[in-house]
Amino acid sequence: MEMKLTSRELIDTLNGEVITYGEKGSIQGVETDTRRLGENFIFFALKGARVDGNDMVDEAVKNGAILCVVDKYKEEFKKYEKKITIVKVENTKEALYKLAEYYRNKFDIKVIGITGSTGKTSTKDILSGALSEKFSVFKTIGNFNSDIGLPLMIFKFKDEHEVAVLEMGMSGFGEIELLAKIARPDIAIITNIGESHLEQLKTRENILKAKMEITKYFNEKNVLIINNDNDMLRTIDEERFEIIPCSIQGNGKLNSDILDINISESFFKITNGEYNGETFNLKMPGEHNISNALLSIAVCEIVGMTSEEINSGLKKIDKTSMRLDIKKHEEGGYIIINDAYNASPDSMKAAIDVMNTIQGKKICVLGTMKELGEKSSELHREIGEYALEQGVEKLFVVGEGSQNYLSGFADREGYVFKTKEDLIQKLKGELTAEHVVLIKASRSMKFETIYNELIMN
Repeated sequence: MEMKLTSRELIDTLNGEVITYGEKGSIQGVETDTRRLGENFIFFALKGARVDGNDMVDEAVKNGAILCVVDKYKEEFKKYEKKITIVKVENTKEALYKLAEYYRNKFDIKVIGITGSTGKTSTKDILSGALSEKFSVFKTIGNFNSDIGLPLMIFKFKDEHEVAVLEMGMSGFGEIELLAKIARPDIAIITNIGESHLEQLKTRENILKAKMEITKYFNEKNVLIINNDNDMLRTIDEERFEIIPCSIQGNGKLNSDILDINISESFFKITNGEYNGETFNLKMPGEHNISNALLSIAVCEIVGMTSEEINSGLKKIDKTSMRLDIKKHEEGGYIIINDAYNASPDSMKAAIDVMNTIQGKKICVLGTMKELGEKSSELHREIGEYALEQGVEKLFVVGEGSQNYLSGFADREGYVFKTKEDLIQKLKGELTAEHVVLIKASRSMKFETIYNELIMN
């Protein structure tokens, strides 16, 4: 389906210099990676750490680009006269932001922005599932939540979309503000403030300040929904817009009681407000996911959904892969929990809690938690201590922080490995039908390779 955008709109919006005029055609999409281009796409030539997109115009044309936005002039571009349109701007990244902001404003769509140290993706999946019972929903695909990823998501908006659920990530100050400027969320969710990004921001107070940038363009018509069980979020004092604090500990405008949590689902009951006394069935395990669901239900209340509609929508959750994926090995009988998408101290503890809902001997396979700065050693040791307290039988670790994990794991059985391959070989010899194995590390460690080896062989 073609985009709600013409080449003339792009040229006028970006105030670009046209180097070549090409054939007219309906624009089908926008991309910054030539490998993902399709027929009649716009290609933004961004300069990366290893590749300058201005050098990739030939590749872009070969892969289907109908229009290229560049910020360097090359005489060789003239060969595309009357074939494709090439527009030169001052800065292609800034141009991408500007066009995405323009494109977002072409749609009458309610935008919900989600940020937080952990739980962004799970909350996005829960909320999108719930809303889908009543609305046509667009949600962020995978981890496209950055200054490049979010604009690319906005370019996927269609007229049939009534609600957009957009994940917003960051590593430092100013990044969420940029995303908020582009997306202009009507409603924002902050899941929690943890230790992720301490390396860049140094304190949790700074992390809160950076996350609150999501409200930069808010006024009295906007709503911020927060997890009031988080100590940092409880400190928010703001009068510019409405705040809805949610709590599973009874400290919010929207509260819930936990009824039951098992291997694949969680049951909870709302204890006040519009859904007082209503029970909800979430097809995801874990107390932290009940918190995420409560934030989602607060949004559903704002947009006028019934409890029946929400429960029906919760059955339709399309969960992002590598997020507490639980699978039993067909021959070995052991259970593998694949939570290898990312890791932080809070999400590590939450994953161990979920593992403890399953009967069996517990083994944690853990890798480095990145971006923790000066507190890295302390926080890795803290996770080792938590695993010990929760009755984990063995710890298999690889990467930075390994010795700190084991120092917290005290006298319990722990192993440090130089490579993932060594770890896999040792672990395979340990596993029996009695075991439950949690696999978790920061994204860059690619621990899904361990999961694939264990579950497929």
